[in-house]
Amino acid sequence: MSYELDHVVLWVADPVRSAGFYRDVVGLEPVRLAEYEAGEAPFVSMRITAGTLIDLVPLTVAPRLNAAPGAAGSAGNKANHVCLAMSEDDFEALRTRLEAGGHPVTPYAEKSFGARGIAPRTYYFADPDGNVLEARYYG
Repeated sequence: MSYELDHVVLWVADPVRSAGFYRDVVGLEPVRLAEYEAGEAPFVSMRITAGTLIDLVPLTVAPRLNAAPGAAGSAGNKANHVCLAMSEDDFEALRTRLEAGGHPVTPYAEKSFGARGIAPRTYYFADPDGNVLEARYYG
């Protein structure tokens, strides 16, 4: 059996504003941003890898999803955090952009376990909607 993570959905107040943060600060490329702005797509996505996205879904969609049979209360909730793995250089560059933009960043944590084993260092930060992200690199 072989699985891969396809996407993670984050609830946001303003997908265009959030896409700007993920593009300009985090360094991810938007997918369907122009289509969303034109009213042709229901949300914006941010490309992590060729096969993985973060979907930035407007909170206005949550009541409709909560009304689906068996889904009451499932939409609009924040996840604990999403972890992004990157090179050490990208890890440090992201922290520099976050701090330069006035975005709070936690102190470094060391020797954190993840999908690829032990990461030497990690830190956490939040997007404009309070969704928490973790940045890490592996040695």
